[in-house]
Amino acid sequence: MDKKEIPDIVVGRLPLYLRALQRMLSDGRQVTSSQELGEILGISAAQIRKDLSQFGEFGKQGTGYHIEYLVQKLREILHIDREWNLAVVGAGDIGSAVVRYKGFADRGFRVCKVFDNDPHKVGTHIGEFVVQDISEMAGTIKESGIQVAMIAVPANKAQDVVDQLVQAGVKAILNYAPISINVPPGIYVQYIDPTVHLQRMTYYLE
Repeated sequence: MDKKEIPDIVVGRLPLYLRALQRMLSDGRQVTSSQELGEILGISAAQIRKDLSQFGEFGKQGTGYHIEYLVQKLREILHIDREWNLAVVGAGDIGSAVVRYKGFADRGFRVCKVFDNDPHKVGTHIGEFVVQDISEMAGTIKESGIQVAMIAVPANKAQDVVDQLVQAGVKAILNYAPISINVPPGIYVQYIDPTVHLQRMTYYLE
């Protein structure tokens, strides 16, 4: 099936399946079922089977899914059976935390460049990385062939940073800035704004 025919909401559930399966694998499990996965994730077993069937046949009725095999196939589908170099733009509290986060390495990503426009931060270290001036960003990213970036910059700077990243060849952007950004077709953006999620939850509170 063509990628464009797969609903994005389905693609968005695959990493959840993968995370649950990897936890099972680390617990020494070998086999699971859509029913068990559904109970863990709060998703119906029928939905899980429907989602996975769009990419192939991974289990057998009555025997379930072989966890290691399904993990391997999901990693291939999500293209994280390889390592993606990652640029982080913004060396403030969020950016620094992202750079120091150790959970990327075994999930297909590796932070390799950090940029900021604050002269007090440029040249300083965050862990093993030296913060580079944002004026070097476009050239460095283009030369390195980096396709994935995270931005953790003020809202009023986000669009300009994104424009530079796109011009440099970045195709996927994770945006921590609390603003929607405009990108050309073929560029993928995901947003992380904790306030939006908090506001969504408080709707249900008295």
